[in-house]
Amino acid sequence: MAKGPEWNAELYDQKHSFVWKMAAALLDLLDAKPGERILDLGCGTGHLTEQIAASGAKVVGVDKSAEMIEQARQKHPAISFEVMDARQLAFPQRFDAVFSNATLHWITEPEKVIAGIAKILRPGGRFVAEFGGKGNVAELLAAKERAWHKLKLPASQNPWYYPSIAEYSTLLEKYGLEVTYANLFERPTPLEDGARGLHNWLEMFGGVFLDELPPEQREAAMAAIEREARPTLFHDDHWVMDYRRLRVVAQRVA
Repeated sequence: MAKGPEWNAELYDQKHSFVWKMAAALLDLLDAKPGERILDLGCGTGHLTEQIAASGAKVVGVDKSAEMIEQARQKHPAISFEVMDARQLAFPQRFDAVFSNATLHWITEPEKVIAGIAKILRPGGRFVAEFGGKGNVAELLAAKERAWHKLKLPASQNPWYYPSIAEYSTLLEKYGLEVTYANLFERPTPLEDGARGLHNWLEMFGGVFLDELPPEQREAAMAAIEREARPTLFHDDHWVMDYRRLRVVAQRVA
């Protein structure tokens, strides 16, 4: 499994609010009901967890990042948050639903996650998720490869998991989760902070390949990626990421 990112919770909240602000449609698909027990898997700093709780559901937020969980607890003290690896889900009670936004592409061992989700869902319970799908940030990754080649840096693999509908549906059904809805769609996403948007994005999310470099090479590598990506991803004085998202709903078969 690729090395996970070291999350900066403040930077995440200040410069990457699109991560949760663009999740309204996913919350609609979840359609949380009062009294339901719901797990927010990869909750970050708890913005969507709070919205789920506002429905009257009994929600628990989990994230592998202790820094994210600490900030979530400070912002939303009435909600239960726990530090937990998505590959090692363990709860004494089952959930009516598992919800996840912009998390699962970080985990390159998807079967461990899906097996855990199936284990903690009650029969008939639902799994509602959105994350990077096949072709996500393809332009950015191509720019990174060109930058690495020009800087004569050693090649590195794509650190993310971006499955197709067929690939992910097959895994879900292997663990008794029947897919009732799946959509892979283009979602061009403007980044905040104008011309610094991609630099901020790389600082937040690019550590999975930038951390392989000596510290003195990191800034040069980010600048090289920006130069290579500018022709396709910089429009009207801001950066627009070439996101493709996989949105899926599945139900645990009794």
